[in-house]
Amino acid sequence: MKKSTFISVEKVVSTLLLTTCFGFIAPTLTGAAPVEAAAVSGLPDFTDLVEKSSPAVVNIRTTEKIQQGQLGMGGDDEQMQEFFRRFFGMPIPKQAPAPGPKGRKQAPQQQEEEVPRGVGSGFIISQDGYVLTNTHVVEGASEVYVKLTDKREFKAKVIGSDKRTDVAVLKIEGSKLPRLTVGDSDKIRAGEWVVAIGSPFDLDNTVTAGIISAKARDTGDFLPLIQTDVAVNPGNSGGPLINMRGEVIGINSQIYSRSGGYMGISFAIPIDEAMRVVEQLKSAGRVTRGRIGVAIDDLSKEVAESIGLPKAQGALVTRVEPGAPAEKAGVQDGDVILKFNGIAIEKRTDLPRIVGMSKPGSKATITVWRKGAMRDLSITVSEAEPDNKVAQKTDKKSKREQATNSLGIFVTDLTDAQKKEMPGVAGVVIESVEGPAAQAGLRQGDVILMLNQVDIKDAKQFSAMASKLDPKKAASLLVRRDNFSQFILIRPASQ
Repeated sequence: MKKSTFISVEKVVSTLLLTTCFGFIAPTLTGAAPVEAAAVSGLPDFTDLVEKSSPAVVNIRTTEKIQQGQLGMGGDDEQMQEFFRRFFGMPIPKQAPAPGPKGRKQAPQQQEEEVPRGVGSGFIISQDGYVLTNTHVVEGASEVYVKLTDKREFKAKVIGSDKRTDVAVLKIEGSKLPRLTVGDSDKIRAGEWVVAIGSPFDLDNTVTAGIISAKARDTGDFLPLIQTDVAVNPGNSGGPLINMRGEVIGINSQIYSRSGGYMGISFAIPIDEAMRVVEQLKSAGRVTRGRIGVAIDDLSKEVAESIGLPKAQGALVTRVEPGAPAEKAGVQDGDVILKFNGIAIEKRTDLPRIVGMSKPGSKATITVWRKGAMRDLSITVSEAEPDNKVAQKTDKKSKREQATNSLGIFVTDLTDAQKKEMPGVAGVVIESVEGPAAQAGLRQGDVILMLNQVDIKDAKQFSAMASKLDPKKAASLLVRRDNFSQFILIRPASQ
């Protein structure tokens, strides 16, 4: 008698589940071992990790003191104002101040009031109350409050913050404070599981998980960041990125988004880099960085071949700042910096990071490629300007360009050193370009000799002429670059 074919219900169900979820049929009907059992057993369990780590993760709320008059109303009147805004699309008319003696209106007394400013996350790294978060979480706040999962809340003192790395250190005074263990971000691997804990949208103690997508993603910031696919949203900023051993390996800081919400890519500050900043903030309240005074660019493969470099690596020097350590060390335009104190410079962004970690006043050796050969130069590192001074200069520069220059060019007078290099040449040197000038191919370091057939003598004359250009007509500039001069036509932007 022919044997009847029999398929168990369990095998049918498991086959349908795998077909629905993964788009293929598992070979369970042929007697092979079920693959779903191995997959399920390999998934991580975050429960113990979260239970141990969560108490040290804090919610941070900030407030700002403003004049009461800026609020318009207070108390019940403010709630009524909000009601009208929400449901009628218009504010309730403000009442006039009560008349004073003899019919005069009394001017309201200006009193400061503390109002909510923003929320974020942070984590405790020591039992004596040091808390890490992002600079952008606490920047501009009048008061900072730290709340633990056990409902205790403390007013925090901002020990210091560093804008370039987006790291801030707070201090709270409390007893029996939980803390997180600081890990080693140099040992992380792409693909390993990580957990983020924080307060997205002010939802305390929210846990999300994912994997490390890239170890050192260059986003153009001062530090290479850890890229993950962990869900991070507004309010997660400053919270910890934790590995499966319960160690902090990063501070959640940024997301890539076109909508303002999470889109599958988030970035964290490597904890090793953050702790270097923390030590300086704790000891001095600010961060000092080294600088050598060069403008640099990436080196293309074609340029590398043309100058005899076997590999397109290093930082191409496009300008040496007069009087800076690089000029004193003998660095020249066109040099390619290959090493700094023996550390290889693979790409342009490596140099400012490595130099920045050097102590101001320390001596270093830089290896440059010049005219087909390597040579070592001794250099003394100077101190980079603080963030606030850099920001002030940038603001002034932007206002000047916008106010006086429709070509998108910011210029300065030639230095004495530049005049010696170009005897008998008058003109102005380009400090930065944008808009029309950038599109025309002008760049930093170019020297403008003439504008519309008029010799240029100084920056003041150039700015005056540029401010009066007709936007309907192209301007003619005679530009000198690398000992060659050429005319370039630029159509001014409409103002």
